[in-house]
Amino acid sequence: MTSLLPVFRSLPLHLVQLSLSAVLKCGQSFRWTILPGASQDDTEYWLCLRDRVVCLRQSSNTLFYRAVYPDPQPAPTQKALRDAETLVWLNDYFQLDIDLAALYDEWTTRDPIFAKIKSRFQGIRILRQDPWENLVSFICSSKNNIVRITKMVQALCTHYSPPLVSFPGEDTAYHPFPPPSALAEPGVSATLRSLGFGYRADFIQRTAKMLVDAHPQTVLVHNHAEASEKWLMGLRDRSTREAREELLKFVGVGRKVADCVLLMSLDKKEVVPVDTHVHQIAVKHYGLKSASASGGKKVAMTPKLYEDVNSKLFNVWGEYAGWAHSVGGMQPESESFFQFLTSFPFQVLFTADLKSFASYGLPTPSGSSTPSIPSRAVDPIVLLPTPPMTPIPPQLKRPHDDTAIDMLKKFDDDFGVTSLAERVKRRRRSA
Repeated sequence: MTSLLPVFRSLPLHLVQLSLSAVLKCGQSFRWTILPGASQDDTEYWLCLRDRVVCLRQSSNTLFYRAVYPDPQPAPTQKALRDAETLVWLNDYFQLDIDLAALYDEWTTRDPIFAKIKSRFQGIRILRQDPWENLVSFICSSKNNIVRITKMVQALCTHYSPPLVSFPGEDTAYHPFPPPSALAEPGVSATLRSLGFGYRADFIQRTAKMLVDAHPQTVLVHNHAEASEKWLMGLRDRSTREAREELLKFVGVGRKVADCVLLMSLDKKEVVPVDTHVHQIAVKHYGLKSASASGGKKVAMTPKLYEDVNSKLFNVWGEYAGWAHSVGGMQPESESFFQFLTSFPFQVLFTADLKSFASYGLPTPSGSSTPSIPSRAVDPIVLLPTPPMTPIPPQLKRPHDDTAIDMLKKFDDDFGVTSLAERVKRRRRSA
């Protein structure tokens, strides 16, 4: 439990680079708790990591952030280092080294369809999530919707991970995502079935056991990644084909789920997850030759058709094809959340296809108002300075100042061998 809410720090960041209200609601991640305020600027977004809860707010040109730690609270000198670590995590998780405005401009010149929705759906980018959490979340996504997936993921946390932070007088406790070892025991399947996971319960337990058996760890260290999680993280350094082949070995993982994990946690930005709806979009808007099906039935998604659709959309959007799809899924034509989950020119386009975003980016009708919902989110913002991390971006890459990263070298990392700071630097060296 903690009774302390720290003051916010601020990071200059325009909505065209990141829109929390779009990115955190449309089916990439399923653990963000949203605390609505009297206005959009008051809304807070909370996510529990291994050792802290990250809290975000946003205005038109600033991202506000703070981290809440469990008791006992860190000493002031330690807290400064941990706050610097939070900033590095934000840059890594939201991939803020990528200039999203430049990508939007590129997709606009390549694709007249994208140009039509660009102004309504600004700030939609692909998250760089933890691969283990991302894998389990998308195993849950089979024949499912965002609301049910969110409930399942939250149930995994509350049943298999102890609470990290809670507040006096509140029912909500914040739980980290459980590690593979917590979900690998045989009894997990029966418990998950009782919680409404259905056939996905066996998929999750068996996948966790496969990972733990293949990458055993004799000593589990609190707040550190397990050996199996580090192995999954290492797939970022493998080729797309090799990483996909490894993912397809797990129970409940087909081509589409594997591609979602490749895109959203393993840095394979060119990957476009494909389903029948994506195929329909490729045929309707991008000139893909239509496959025939008898009796008006949906076309079966064969491996060849999957590759044809993926190749077509990559040729339209280019290197960041996975990213572009995220915006298009916000169009209010279908309830399929996977329509959002295909990639970033396609990620953009699929976000535009979600019913929940039917009025996103449109003017608020006159006479309407946003109801005031009492919550902890409406406290005043008190700011501390933030070390500079993202100077002026050249082309698509936004370079970082190394001040906060250098501070983190003094800090024990959450991932054992490779620190978050070093992983961020390694990404830059390989770019």
